[in-house]
Amino acid sequence: MGMKFVQKVPTAEEVLINIPLPTHLKEIKEKRDQEIRDVFDNKDDRFLLIIGPCSADHEDSVCEYISKLAEIQEKVKREILIIPRIYTNKPRTTGEGYKGMVHQPDPEKEPDIREGIKAIRRMHIRALSESHMPAADEMLYPNNYSYLEDVLGYIAIGARSVENQQHRLTVSGVDTPVGMKNPTSGDLSVMLNSIYAAQHAHSYIYNGWEVESTGNSYTHAVLRGAIDRNGRNIPNYHYENLISLAKEYEKQDLKKPAIIVDCNHANSMKQFYEQPRISREVMMSRKYDSKLHQLVKGLMIESYLIEGNQGIGENIYGKSITDACLGWEDTERLIYSIAENK
Repeated sequence: MGMKFVQKVPTAEEVLINIPLPTHLKEIKEKRDQEIRDVFDNKDDRFLLIIGPCSADHEDSVCEYISKLAEIQEKVKREILIIPRIYTNKPRTTGEGYKGMVHQPDPEKEPDIREGIKAIRRMHIRALSESHMPAADEMLYPNNYSYLEDVLGYIAIGARSVENQQHRLTVSGVDTPVGMKNPTSGDLSVMLNSIYAAQHAHSYIYNGWEVESTGNSYTHAVLRGAIDRNGRNIPNYHYENLISLAKEYEKQDLKKPAIIVDCNHANSMKQFYEQPRISREVMMSRKYDSKLHQLVKGLMIESYLIEGNQGIGENIYGKSITDACLGWEDTERLIYSIAENK
């Protein structure tokens, strides 16, 4: 066997007992969760903004950033619901590079998954305590969800995971809104099939148990652009793309139709500074078409305290060590612009 068993990781039950979510935060989260669900139920016309660093690399800088978001949230609370990004697991196309805080609680030290599991839970709880905004995280590893199941306000399924059976089945047993991204190929049928699967009941294996799920009606589409066979980026946030997906939704037996547009990744051709322009175009499409105004529920934005990105070891506080992000000043202007044009 080509594996070395390093250390046994704690069970979710052990972690939740040793690092509990305080009762007052449970009440805050329940209220916010209902507000987010109301957006997908068309009971609240506020716009969702899932925004934050590409990867959550250091607790202090992530929480400082989210505290700044909380200040703006108060100013735009009638127009926007902000969901902070705290992405603690990072997919790596080649398997190389920083895989997120769950692997390396300190990016400059060796991996320590046991400590990483505890670190990401403490960070999520601290951010919720300081901002009162439950965060989004990516379900890169379905089993890891159990360590954060009581703190997350939103879950994303990435472009490389959306075809995976275990992701689809796990999401069917979650009551948190989950965004399914289109695959890197851009094939919308893959994304729609994933949404359909997750919205229905299943029996499957999860964390050593045979479980039965009821289906998650809050599973929805996220457009993140595509990459063709020659490696070229193909955006899919334009008006025509949104209308095309709206028509596909009508053909499918899917609950609570909704679209979130990811303004970075292949949509921006990985040019982070294009995100404000893309946001403006999406908002104009919503204004132009009443169907899109109801269907397009929000945006995903990658931003941090300092714009751009850096290599591990450069130690620039609040600057991404994975994909490049908008800086804080541009982020603040962008949020106000979105609120004004909702």
